[in-house]
Amino acid sequence: MRFFFEGDAWGYHHVGGANDHSASSHDNSLEARLGLAHARHRRLNESLNGARFGLSVSQHLISAALIASGLYRRGLRNATCVQITRHYIKSARLPKSFNGFTLLHLSDLHADLNHEAMQRVARLVRRLQYDICVFTGDFRGKTFGPFDETLEVLAPITRALRAPLYGVLGNHDPGTMVPGLEALGIRILLNECISIERGEHRIHIAGIDDAHFYQSNSIARAAAGMLSENFSVLLSHTPEVYREAERSGFDVMLSGHTHGGQICLPGGIPITLDAKLPRHMGKGAWRYGKLRGYTSVGAGSSVVPVRFNCPPEITLHQFEASA
Repeated sequence: MRFFFEGDAWGYHHVGGANDHSASSHDNSLEARLGLAHARHRRLNESLNGARFGLSVSQHLISAALIASGLYRRGLRNATCVQITRHYIKSARLPKSFNGFTLLHLSDLHADLNHEAMQRVARLVRRLQYDICVFTGDFRGKTFGPFDETLEVLAPITRALRAPLYGVLGNHDPGTMVPGLEALGIRILLNECISIERGEHRIHIAGIDDAHFYQSNSIARAAAGMLSENFSVLLSHTPEVYREAERSGFDVMLSGHTHGGQICLPGGIPITLDAKLPRHMGKGAWRYGKLRGYTSVGAGSSVVPVRFNCPPEITLHQFEASA
C-alpha cells in the first residue's frame, strides 16, 4: 500500500514524523517514528508484559462464573451481533469541500478471541460507503506472545475494506505488530499525522501511541507540522487524554479501549470502564470544551468473548460543515 495518494479530488500527504520503513529495519523505524524516548519506554513495558498472568486468570474465573449461571452461551451470541452505528459531527471549522466526508471507525477488534464476530465485521464493512477507515487499537486479544493468529483473522477484514486505512496501537498491541499490520494495508500512526486534501482545502488526521499501559504517546509530536487553522481529528486508543487533546486544539477525538463496559447492568450501565475519565465519556458521543469526542464500544470483546447489555459496534462518522 502506498502512503501518498494523489488524484483529482483527493490527496493524502504525510506531514511530520518520519519516512516509511521496511519490517527489516523495524527497531530503527519505531524509534524514528515514535521518538527515541517513547520507543524505549514502550519496549521496556513490553518486556514486562510477559510477566502479566492476570488476563488468563481472569478469563478462567469469569468464564466459570458465567457457565455456572447459564449465561455464557447468551453472552457469546451477544458478542457476535456487531451493529453499525451512525454518528454525525457538525463543525463550523470544517471546510465546505469536506461536507459529507465519512470516516469508518473500527476499534478493539481483539480479533483472535472471537472469529465469528470478526467474520461478521468483514461482511458488514464490504457494503459500506466511506472515504477513509480508521482503527483505534487493540487488534489482538492477548497481551503478550505470538500474534500470527490475529493477523490471519484481520486479513479478510482488510481485504473487505477500501483504502486508505489508518490506525493506532492499543494496550494489547506490541510495536512488533506494526510491519504485519502495515503489510495488511493499515498505515499505523505512531505519534504521527497525515493530511487529507480536497481541492484547495485539507484536514489533518493524527494518531498517538497507547497512553493507557505503554504510555508512549506524544500529542505534541503527532501535531508537529499541523496548521492550527485546519480541522483536525485525533486517533487515540484510550479517551483518557481528552484534556491534552482539547488543549492542543483538536476538533475531534476518536477512541475505544473501554468497550463501553462490555458486561453491563440493564440499561447499559457499565460495571467498570478500566479508564480514568468521567463515566459519560465511556461510550458514544461526548464533548469537553471545544473538543468533540466519540468512544467506540468496540467490535470485539476483551478477556472473555461475551457481552451483556452492550452490543458491539462499528461506527460511520459523517462530518458536516455548519455555518
